[in-house]
Amino acid sequence: MSANNRVVPFHCPYCAEEDLRPEVEPRGAWSCGSCLRVFTVQFHGLRGQAAS
Repeated sequence: MSANNRVVPFHCPYCAEEDLRPEVEPRGAWSCGSCLRVFTVQFHGLRGQAAS
């Protein structure tokens, strides 16, 4: 992860376009230039493996 803890998405989760720009507020948000939505991406952790 980067020094400012911003996760970088490769495409908009709503319209799948790649025209994304960082937003100042809310913290860590991204703005899509195609569908005009503002969204955030949050990492929750790693899922554990099932016991075999």
